[in-house]
Amino acid sequence: MNIEKLYQFYLNCSEVSTDTRKIKPGSIFFSLKGEKFNANSFAEKALEAGAKYAVIDEAEFKKDERYILVDDVLKTLQQLAKFHRRQLNIPIIGINGSNGKTTTKELFNAVLSKKYKTFSTKGNLNNHIGVPLTLLSIDKTTEIAIIEFGANHQEEIKELVNICVPTHGYLTNIGRSHLEGFGGLDGVKKGEGESFDFYKTNNAIVFLNTVDKMLVEMVEERNLTNIITFPQKNNFYSCEFISADPYVKYKDEKGNSIETQLIGSYNFANISAALCAGKYFGVPAEQANEAVLNYIPGNNRSQVLNKNSNIIFLDAYNANPDSMEVAVKNFYEINANKKVIILGDMFELGEESEIEHQKLGKFISAYSFDKILLVGKMMKAALHTNPKAFYFLDKFSLQNWLYDNKFENTHFLIKGSRGMSLETLTEFI
Repeated sequence: MNIEKLYQFYLNCSEVSTDTRKIKPGSIFFSLKGEKFNANSFAEKALEAGAKYAVIDEAEFKKDERYILVDDVLKTLQQLAKFHRRQLNIPIIGINGSNGKTTTKELFNAVLSKKYKTFSTKGNLNNHIGVPLTLLSIDKTTEIAIIEFGANHQEEIKELVNICVPTHGYLTNIGRSHLEGFGGLDGVKKGEGESFDFYKTNNAIVFLNTVDKMLVEMVEERNLTNIITFPQKNNFYSCEFISADPYVKYKDEKGNSIETQLIGSYNFANISAALCAGKYFGVPAEQANEAVLNYIPGNNRSQVLNKNSNIIFLDAYNANPDSMEVAVKNFYEINANKKVIILGDMFELGEESEIEHQKLGKFISAYSFDKILLVGKMMKAALHTNPKAFYFLDKFSLQNWLYDNKFENTHFLIKGSRGMSLETLTEFI
């Protein structure tokens, strides 16, 4: 079946689904295969649950006309998403980078939704499956879309931008994340820079943080000319960082001081990028500031939790060497009587894992905290360079320790990679 014909089937359905547990009546089900399952075998169940059609790529599962046979379900999903994108005559803003993608995406959405009907990536649907599903969720009432791109190896960003075809783009930063898949920091720079390569070829508009020297160099190397700059004086949009104790406070173009509900000086770049986009798309400054002021982070990202007499800075959605360092530094700089940091393993660092954990231990040792708690197999390397720290092989050992050692009037920083699920520690503080 060709894509144009399949598109007509799609238009007659309520939504796209890939999970038989979440089927809605009238949807079209795509039988995506996984490492441990063949979703072709779930097609019948999807139809029984209310799906209108089921897209499959193995003829033996086709039982009637409701089964749509294609060569490859995943490629068909991606092709359908790209075809749908061509029907959408709207600005689509692509966001990628090592750190801060999701928070930035949510801030862009908060600001731009003050003037437009927006649609943005839900959760972490930012990969080769999530991006097509996101695009296919955009209807013709949407005026601006903000799409997040995640990657952990070369050519992945290239694939995603070619499906999505952004008209505008923002690269948050280049850092030491997914070093294993990218092949070191230079590999990260090359892989994330694939978005800039696309923007150059397709004459897209790029929002550029001029404070970030590496991003400026990457733009200059490609001779990108459609640049919208921030946050320095004489940039398209300028604002000034005031403090982050504990929440980010900034001064806007008119000299107004605004205190946000976001912790961490590193979030100033995310905030100013969203404000820059707001100005570019004509959102009144007062409304843009209001959107930022009212944004409350969630999903274990830059959250502030009150637990008994303690305050917890929960940033346990993910971690890499760069995000760890800025989180620790920022936590050190806040005004608090007692501070405890809890840091878990950083994943996907490959051959650099041991040395990066050692570097982190040494980095932490330069700061004074009441207690340093390290957890995870890889964090043992950080203990070698920070012998004053308390070390726990696994999270459950740390949970027991926290249960036996109660704290009062203490600030905690909890940060680690997603696989550590350190947010569960809050129950024991």
